[in-house]
Amino acid sequence: MSEELLIIQGLEKNFDGIRALADFSCSLSQGQILGLIGPNGAGKTTLLNIISGFTTPERGNITFKGMSIVRMSPHKIARAGIARTFQDLRLIRQLSVLENVLLSFENQPGEHLANLFFRWKQSKKQEAAIRNEALILLAEAGLAEKANDQAENLSYGQQKLLSLVCCLAAKGDLVLLDEPVAGIAPEMIDNILGIIRDLPQKKKSVILIEHNLDVVMQICDRIIFMDAGTKICEGTPGEVRNDAKVIEAYTG
Repeated sequence: MSEELLIIQGLEKNFDGIRALADFSCSLSQGQILGLIGPNGAGKTTLLNIISGFTTPERGNITFKGMSIVRMSPHKIARAGIARTFQDLRLIRQLSVLENVLLSFENQPGEHLANLFFRWKQSKKQEAAIRNEALILLAEAGLAEKANDQAENLSYGQQKLLSLVCCLAAKGDLVLLDEPVAGIAPEMIDNILGIIRDLPQKKKSVILIEHNLDVVMQICDRIIFMDAGTKICEGTPGEVRNDAKVIEAYTG
């Protein structure tokens, strides 16, 4: 049986009296891809924000690798092994594609002043290794030829792909993806889905939000349908697709 990587228990969150999450609980096993679906305002992004530390719930707990993270800062949660993308991408558009990826690596030698004076040879080797790793990630994503281009000159689909590469450069055990293929061309969708499919083989787990139901059904091991901050149903793609509440929500 696969090990539970993430356990969410009884999350409650309100914004100005509006319920964003109501007694929400779920878990994620090592190597699983979990999809979150539901209408706008269902609480999906709020859930990712709480997991990654950008929002604090009124109640509930989140355990990641056996450690409670519910009130940890975002950067400590990232260092614990949770990486994410955002709907607004958050790239530094004036920097090159390669520079954006390099900035996403944790614990770089240049972060510590002592390395510049006392361990500069070792630091140079580490920096070269990180650069090589970044170039490999870009090559695997089909962005190697764009490495020296400014991020702002990429197409929207390429920027989404770069955002995913930056997320993977952070080397999280859990990857949170907020609408990774929304608004992009079909060929780019296939490219991004291919990368996501391979993540469990690299011992990474995934939680993704996506409005494209066909994408969710073909890539996820389990799916949760949410509405008004509540988990309405959970199961395999087949079980969720055939649930009466889901059918009603997507067909009217």
